[in-house]
Amino acid sequence: MTTTNTMTGGIRLVALDMAGTTVADGGLVERAFDAAAGELGVEPGTPGHAEKLDYVRATMGESKISVFRHLFGAEELAQRANAAFERAYGELVDGGLIAPVPGAREAVEELAADGRTVVLTTGFARVTQDAILDALGWRGLVPLTLCPADAGGRGRPYPDMVLEAFLRTKAAEDVARVAVVGDTSYDVLSGVRAGAGLVAGVRTGAHGDEAFRAAGATHVLDSVAGLPALLREVG
Repeated sequence: MTTTNTMTGGIRLVALDMAGTTVADGGLVERAFDAAAGELGVEPGTPGHAEKLDYVRATMGESKISVFRHLFGAEELAQRANAAFERAYGELVDGGLIAPVPGAREAVEELAADGRTVVLTTGFARVTQDAILDALGWRGLVPLTLCPADAGGRGRPYPDMVLEAFLRTKAAEDVARVAVVGDTSYDVLSGVRAGAGLVAGVRTGAHGDEAFRAAGATHVLDSVAGLPALLREVG
């Protein structure tokens, strides 16, 4: 899907999601959720586990602590679940179970070569984001990486990380010169709420075209690998 947006000319800042967009994790979120649920006595195969897992799937892209607050209510329980999740996900990452989405690194490098500033964003905690960057050898790939805590604690679908990238990098003179790209409707909605000129969903992760359209995507791509060509096309 492509729609015409006259405000996309001169995109200077690109906010890219990680897991599902630039990073292929093979369903590690669900595996790490099992560990988090088990920490609170919610066993696989039970109705409670299935219901909570459905919610995790539906809210891919949202800040994980926000997800656990919804699922478990009390802050102490949410924090315990989140800590178990981040620990389990980090161990899976350290075990070599993630890889770049094909063409993702090359796309980031092309965007930079075209004079655009790229920021990597995530709904994970900083410790997990850093583990992913280390596992892929992506330290130094981009000038800035952001997690919800870096933007005051609110993750997607709030626009905070996009706006934080805009404020910190000073790469664009207007939010209309910002592009936001992700694999979930929450990524798209955060870009729309931030006023980004281009907001694209990619088909390599959690959500599909219908969810992207409903959230307000201006474009849908098969993969982030197609982003440099799209931005050259629009300006």
